[in-house]
Amino acid sequence: MTSLYPAVKHLHLMLIALSVIFFTVRFVLHLRGSTILEKKFLKIAPHVIDTFLLLSGVALCFIINQYPFENPWLTEKIGAVAAYIVLGIIAMKIDRGAIFKIFAYIGAISWLVYAARMAVFKQPIMIVS
Repeated sequence: MTSLYPAVKHLHLMLIALSVIFFTVRFVLHLRGSTILEKKFLKIAPHVIDTFLLLSGVALCFIINQYPFENPWLTEKIGAVAAYIVLGIIAMKIDRGAIFKIFAYIGAISWLVYAARMAVFKQPIMIVS
């Protein structure tokens, strides 16, 4: 199973990049009030990408034999991803001013960078005992 690790890892990284690109493009279009956001492709593609992103993440957990709530770094990474999702929803859905939405977007991307740090270094920062 470990022979699958490089392929699944690279798939996961590619899906992360696609997810962030779609989020950023959709966010900019949202701020501009563009009707392009109504295109079926832009409504469906992010969900498909994020579904495969989640599945590749679960596959990586099994391949490396590390699981949330057993490994603090992975638990913290999932918490950071959850914060990214919540702030992404706020940036795209909450009816507030542009400045509020921009801060939510920056916050979302910041949490994603933090999740990447967890994935690379596997050292939790917020140790809860």
